[in-house]
Amino acid sequence: MWKKISAVVLPTIIAVLIFWLILSRVWDDLLVVAEHIVLTWILFAAVLYAVFWFVRGFRYKEILKRLGTEVGVVFSTACIYLSQMANIILPARLGDLTRMLILKQEKQTPFTNSLTSLIAERAYDILVIALLGLCTLPFIISLIPKEYEWFIWLIVLVLVCGAVGVLFLFAVRRLHAQNKVVAKILEIFAQFRAVSASLSSFGLLSATSVVIWVGDILVCWVVALMFSIEIHFILVVLAVVIGNLIKAVPITPGGIGTYELALVVVFQIGGVPAATATLIAIIDHLIKNGVTLLGGIISLYGFGGWAVSLLKRVAQEDRASLEKE
Repeated sequence: MWKKISAVVLPTIIAVLIFWLILSRVWDDLLVVAEHIVLTWILFAAVLYAVFWFVRGFRYKEILKRLGTEVGVVFSTACIYLSQMANIILPARLGDLTRMLILKQEKQTPFTNSLTSLIAERAYDILVIALLGLCTLPFIISLIPKEYEWFIWLIVLVLVCGAVGVLFLFAVRRLHAQNKVVAKILEIFAQFRAVSASLSSFGLLSATSVVIWVGDILVCWVVALMFSIEIHFILVVLAVVIGNLIKAVPITPGGIGTYELALVVVFQIGGVPAATATLIAIIDHLIKNGVTLLGGIISLYGFGGWAVSLLKRVAQEDRASLEKE
């Protein structure tokens, strides 16, 4: 019981402490800066983000297709919405389990295939984000103080790990195992290779990944422009890159707190006033989480009552029930 409570309470406390740290530094200036908030800009950014969600759904549809499961864009988008909504609420990315169970329930997709689809989606996301970050460095490296040079090494580390991972996948392609666990792991590796087996597949998934993350960056840029400040697009790119690389580590549910802190630090490095940087980061993440929650709720009703029960089971970490699936 205490493990379950700590798994939820501890990440929430961390998120609250991070927000307190961010807000306490700029509290007196927030109301002044908040006068620049315009609802029209926020709505535009939200609609823009929702449009790019369907690009994410299209990419996931293509990944599933290469793993033998045919779905439509609306279905694949709804799957992601529901799992990402759960990830905002639950710790340690437990929401990803919902996507696997939805695919099992609706499309009879084996858990191995759905797990591979999640890994492939995450791999393309992380590597494309890091590549976008690498593209910013020639323009912005001179602005990065010595104490924040780990930004550079974080981007490089992700790309090096990605390259090593690709080499490893091809190095083990001829391996076989009698052990069931090892055999299942090798099967996942084989499926992952199949997702990007051809140049056209690799190109399509890479291109859609770039579009997805450029859209994510554009949303943040629109929010920044609302405050009528001079902010270079490259700085926004780096901020979103660092924010999402840090957010990938599930310290808090949905990266709430850690994402905002990363954006604030990067924006201040680029000369953005602290209070403005704070509001940009908070509003950007609120828009993205708000669209995700709304899309998740709509998807929940679309899948039907069983999906509500599914979310409850995942939230309760009912392992016995999951095994029966």
